[in-house]
Amino acid sequence: MDNNTLLLFAGIGALLLLASLVGFVLKRRSGDQPNPVVDNLNARINAWWVMVLVIGIAFLFGNNGVILLFYFVSFYALREFMTLTPTRRSDYPALVAAFYFALPMQYLLIAFGWYGLFAIFIPVYLFLLLPILASLGGDTTRYLERAAKVQWGLMIAVYCISSVPALLTLDIPGYEGRNLLLIAWLIIVVQLSDVLQYVCGKLFGKHKIAPSLSPSKTVEGFVGGVALATLIGGLLCWITPFAFWQAALFALLVCLLGFAGGLVMSAIKRDRGVKDWGHMIEGHGGMLDRLDSVCFAAPVFFHMVRYWWA
Repeated sequence: MDNNTLLLFAGIGALLLLASLVGFVLKRRSGDQPNPVVDNLNARINAWWVMVLVIGIAFLFGNNGVILLFYFVSFYALREFMTLTPTRRSDYPALVAAFYFALPMQYLLIAFGWYGLFAIFIPVYLFLLLPILASLGGDTTRYLERAAKVQWGLMIAVYCISSVPALLTLDIPGYEGRNLLLIAWLIIVVQLSDVLQYVCGKLFGKHKIAPSLSPSKTVEGFVGGVALATLIGGLLCWITPFAFWQAALFALLVCLLGFAGGLVMSAIKRDRGVKDWGHMIEGHGGMLDRLDSVCFAAPVFFHMVRYWWA
């Protein structure tokens, strides 16, 4: 890690220490009475400690450590998605191809830096291969729906999430060897946008955006959270290759995409009749519950940055 990376993690650690102190004080003030809001806050803070620790360890191992981390993230995310998706016996060949061929191959291509193939491997070749494999069983019951679910799961859990470590393949003049910081910037801005939208919504929210999809999302929370996260993204330009205004524009883009991604993933959960994708992370639900915003922001951000310096 270079000095900027260490400084960034030191700042994150300081913020988490402050958050832990606030959570401890609030818990003491509530006494023995259960307080769902405070308990949820402390659970989220504890989960963030674990998540930052895991990401920090991956950063210590450099590019390969980060790629390996997101490989496992994609594996668990794909598992969560497929667990909530009804399948039939004839879908097994497509599922095997998704988990044991498409997933590792996508991350190997990223590790080798083969942009020309990893950019189209899943949305072109696997989108054609998976329906072929599913058709071999001869089961036509809800065939189109079943094939689309496997394709969509692979797109969200593997292709979109793999766009985060794909940032390591970018060749940005004057920014060589610092691409890990670009990953940190993306995750920080998108996750802060979610948190700030929630906080602003609780403080000022009156007009719900999509009550049937996500009752907690409000117009006031959306505007306040996106505005604050955009400002923070601009102020963090020192860890990016961008000027302040460029960082702010990119931050606005990923915040808007993250919000849209949250709505889409909420719609899928409502369709499946569940509140969370899983219970892997205490206080945060499943892996996809934490990455729904990143899933939509990462691929667009990756290609925008790549073509910005093309």
